Amino acid sequence: MNSCPVCGARRTLAFSAKVLAKHEVDYWRCGKCGLLQTVEPWWLEESYADAITASDTGLLSRNLAMAAPLAALLYLRFDPRAAFCDLAGGFGLLTRLMRDQGFDYFWEDPYCRNLMAVGFEADRCHRPFEALTAFEVIEHVHNPLGFIDDAMRRHRCRNLIFSTVLYEGAVAPSVDWWYYSFHSGQHITFYQRETLASIGRRLGLQFASVHGIHILSERRIDIPLPLRLATGRLSRVCAWWAARELGSRTQADSAALADRAGGAGPGSGA
Repeated sequence: MNSCPVCGARRTLAFSAKVLAKHEVDYWRCGKCGLLQTVEPWWLEESYADAITASDTGLLSRNLAMAAPLAALLYLRFDPRAAFCDLAGGFGLLTRLMRDQGFDYFWEDPYCRNLMAVGFEADRCHRPFEALTAFEVIEHVHNPLGFIDDAMRRHRCRNLIFSTVLYEGAVAPSVDWWYYSFHSGQHITFYQRETLASIGRRLGLQFASVHGIHILSERRIDIPLPLRLATGRLSRVCAWWAARELGSRTQADSAALADRAGGAGPGSGA
């Protein structure tokens, strides 16, 4: 446990805490890149009795808040007419929102049932993905390097757009930091900006970040003021423009799914 799996530097014990109200767990921190994580998490089967914890009342609002900035970023810095895939996509809400915005988005999650993007699973896409997304995911994995590298290899895509709440400072956050989610036991790895940059260097990728959206890419992603505005206070305007230019897939998807099922879909207007 003394060597950081990201940068190889020495780690020290940051603190111990009670997870799931019964397991005493040690948290180790790297003094160089800031990676902070639990010991090997033996309690995850218990934590994931339900894939999405009942206390995650912010699930809907996070997806709604993320859709517009993400649309602006994809439209301005990637090929907006290419295909995209949401890793660990949960119930499929973000995939559906992005398809409604006009992006050819697909879903993947081996642990959760797809409820809102049925018919648009990743294995149904027959062209390369321009970028992968993984929002509020990497705090759930104990081997972030392996997770990212595996996803990029499987999908032959070297662009990842993701989110996780970062912490700052030379010491671990206070043990009452809400993001630890001790009650659920699902958050096991925590990052600083330098941690993410170190992961990028290990994988030969560039790192950038804007408004809490992080990017690891094979290409350099500059974040000038116009892009900051477009993914910030002007994100809804930019998302509207992207949808106008690309054309929402809401009705077309409904028609396609109805054709597969042999009848008219409820969202098709039939």
